[in-house]
Amino acid sequence: MQFDSFIKLQTKAGVTLIRYQFSCSGTPEQPGSAVPRLSYIATDRFSTDWSSELHTHGCAELFFILDGHGYFRTLYEEFPISVQDLLIVNANVPHTEVSSMKSPLRYIVLGVEGLKAAASDEGHAMFHIYDGWTELNNCLELMLQESSRTLPGHEEICGHLLKVVLIRLERQQDLSFSGEITGPRASKECAFIRRYIDNHFKEDLTLDHLARLAHLNKYYLSHSFRREFGTSPINYLISRRVDESRFLLRKTDHSLSLIAEILGFSSLSYFSQCFRRVEGISPTEYRKQNRKKA
Repeated sequence: MQFDSFIKLQTKAGVTLIRYQFSCSGTPEQPGSAVPRLSYIATDRFSTDWSSELHTHGCAELFFILDGHGYFRTLYEEFPISVQDLLIVNANVPHTEVSSMKSPLRYIVLGVEGLKAAASDEGHAMFHIYDGWTELNNCLELMLQESSRTLPGHEEICGHLLKVVLIRLERQQDLSFSGEITGPRASKECAFIRRYIDNHFKEDLTLDHLARLAHLNKYYLSHSFRREFGTSPINYLISRRVDESRFLLRKTDHSLSLIAEILGFSSLSYFSQCFRRVEGISPTEYRKQNRKKA
């Protein structure tokens, strides 16, 4: 891997994109090699000149959302993104990012050749990083630092840091960069519904709605989903919301009512009931315990 150049795209609002481009001119790739290789790393922040048109890349992209709120858009769907979200977009998949004007998006993106998110039939996947975000961010910042200084050995350092990032990401639930999906082989319909819940769990979802999306009878969907993943679609939805609520209880001062509303629970009492069923304690007790630890 050899560092070629870096490009700074400037606008009236200042530097909005800093991109460091790599090539493998110094390291010939072996036939049949599928080792992921860093093609570029960039950091970007929303400005009025930001283009939000659908586009593609010849390599996979990994977006780490550092700040702000917005939407990720593909040819077929659009879903919200915010801090500590990870977006993985396989090569040649049309996509774009749309930022909130009040809370501008800021992210670091890695362009990686020889990489594919095995968990996504649609060519993209989104995950929220609950644990290890600080360590991942430190790796990314060091990659940017090494790329900008171009000191001897910086390309090897960036390559090793990429491996660290990918290994730590593979520790996250349901995330795999291998050629096969880990765990039970899900039917196409159930896998689609699980991805849909992952991307839309804050919305008002019902079993009837999910069944219509999958073009299946709701009872058949519930049975098949449970067989594939060991839980029903609604219980999986609740677990995703409770997972997110744990983060909000630890990291924000939002009231319980606001958290319940943000996560799509029909009422505060239903949120508390679901939380206690999953965690064994109330949301208030969970917040107190974690504030004491902090």
